[in-house]
Amino acid sequence: MDTNNLARYVMNIIKDILSHTGISSTTLDKLEPLIYVIIIVAISLIITEIAYRIVHQTLKRILKVKKNTFFTKIIEHNSLRRQAQIVPPLIMSSLLPLAFDKGSVLLHYIEIIVWIYFVVMLTRALTSIIVVIGETAFSNDKYHNRPIKGFVQVAQIIVYIIMAIMVISIITNKSPLYLIGGLGAFAAVLMLITKDSIMGFVGGFLLLENDMIRIGDWIEVPGNTINGIVSDISLTIVKVRNFDNTIATIPPYTLINSSFINWRGINESKSRRIARGYTIKLDNIRPCSDEFIDRIKKMDDKITEYIEIKKTQRNDGKICNTSNESNIPNGTIETNAGLFRAYADMYLRHHPRIRKDMLIMVRTLEPSGNGLPIQFYCFTDTTVWEEYESIQSEIMEHFATIMPVFELYPYQSTSARDTIISGMLEGNYPMDKIKGMPYKIEYDE
Repeated sequence: MDTNNLARYVMNIIKDILSHTGISSTTLDKLEPLIYVIIIVAISLIITEIAYRIVHQTLKRILKVKKNTFFTKIIEHNSLRRQAQIVPPLIMSSLLPLAFDKGSVLLHYIEIIVWIYFVVMLTRALTSIIVVIGETAFSNDKYHNRPIKGFVQVAQIIVYIIMAIMVISIITNKSPLYLIGGLGAFAAVLMLITKDSIMGFVGGFLLLENDMIRIGDWIEVPGNTINGIVSDISLTIVKVRNFDNTIATIPPYTLINSSFINWRGINESKSRRIARGYTIKLDNIRPCSDEFIDRIKKMDDKITEYIEIKKTQRNDGKICNTSNESNIPNGTIETNAGLFRAYADMYLRHHPRIRKDMLIMVRTLEPSGNGLPIQFYCFTDTTVWEEYESIQSEIMEHFATIMPVFELYPYQSTSARDTIISGMLEGNYPMDKIKGMPYKIEYDE
């Protein structure tokens, strides 16, 4: 018995069953094609459902024994159901020729519908798998901060484009290559209409491809109010949570066309730079006398050792350190400013929260009308904002309080208080009776 005879035999059985319901044979003859299609659809759906349940239950049992992120994501997104939907059109396409004569017009149109259905279901299955792969990669620590979402969107768009070409090819009965060749003129018009969307797409792709930005990066865009952590990246939008908890969005092509600052290197190095200082009054900088040096030596043993080393260097005709003396703090004993630089260098190198394996430097900058700037340059051992600010504040406060010991004072703009104190001094008012003298905390009544 060949396949057509088998289909005919099954159809006769169904006719006999339906005839007992009172339906005439003429009506059954007219409904025969529809009955064929219903039977084929039912068979394909039943087979698919049985296969789906077997695979689904097997997969759940496997996950109970051994955890697997990929299979877990498939269950969570019900992706297996979408994969199963590919099967019915395949079964239908193989059974339909058994129920119709060759060259049947009805068979031709039904096959077109079935193959369009297959392409649509295949597209849904592929996009679902792409999403599962993307989330599986994102859950991996190695790729967690990568903009996986953008790559997922690119892959989905490619699949959708191929699907559209295939559907049109099936409907028009033309080769896909023929359709692709005719898209040139259409693409030119489409580019004019959707220029901004295309620019966003290209900009987003360049950001992802060149690894210019990742989720979790701290970025700052000059000229904009964007200064915070990247929370989401897509092909058309970059979402940033600013430090005031506002949410800002910016098109990717804006980041490509203009400059922006990515502070990722701070997190990667596990350190953050301190580059602050004070401007010292020039008239306070003076040579170190022996009495002054002896007084400074009483501060601690480290600076005493440093002063003795510098005295030896001075006797040998050297004032500045050479390249092979990098372990000696940068400074001199010729001036109180040079001695303070040495003290500040030692303080930073012995600070428990300053990275010793990174650059530590205390230097003077170009003099200005306010005095001589002195800068403290080093790196903390943390990138946590609160901790960083606490360390930086402690260092700056310490240097502000220790500078008067070296008879150095930072520049500060003149205020009304300073004018009053100046007048009192010019009037020979007792200095120890004046409140608010610079760096004078206690006074006598």
